[in-house]
Amino acid sequence: MSQLVTGEAAPAFTLPDADGKLVSLSDFAGRKVVVYFYPAAMTPGCTTQAVDFTDARDDFLHAGIDVIGVSPDAPDKLAVFRERKGLKVTLLSDESRETLHSYGAWGTKVLYGKSLEGVLRSTFLIDVDDQGEGTIELAQYNVRATGHVDRLRRDLGLLHL
Repeated sequence: MSQLVTGEAAPAFTLPDADGKLVSLSDFAGRKVVVYFYPAAMTPGCTTQAVDFTDARDDFLHAGIDVIGVSPDAPDKLAVFRERKGLKVTLLSDESRETLHSYGAWGTKVLYGKSLEGVLRSTFLIDVDDQGEGTIELAQYNVRATGHVDRLRRDLGLLHL
């Protein structure tokens, strides 16, 4: 799948959260939402990113932006991740990897000098209209976990340094 760009329609999705409740992009009608894709719950980089999004959650909410993390982990693993790390962002499970593929967040990457297929750490800002249709306002691929949330907040005008 090719990568998404600003102005394109955001692929619709319905995925289970850490409690097994289905969450759809259309549930955020009339709002903006950050959807970030990460490889695996409870790994160091993914934990850093999830904790950083949790710490910045109030800034995003104050700006009218919800935050959703998506990984191929099962809902029960996401529930353990949320509880162990005190996470306050919505975590969704994409075990089929269908949503990962539709956002261009699955592909070949190099890890420790080896090429492999996996999650491309990616972040999107989506404007969801009143009918529940989303438009990509920002697409970032191959982001680094450390410092990413602060850079995103700065890019969105939520953090002034």
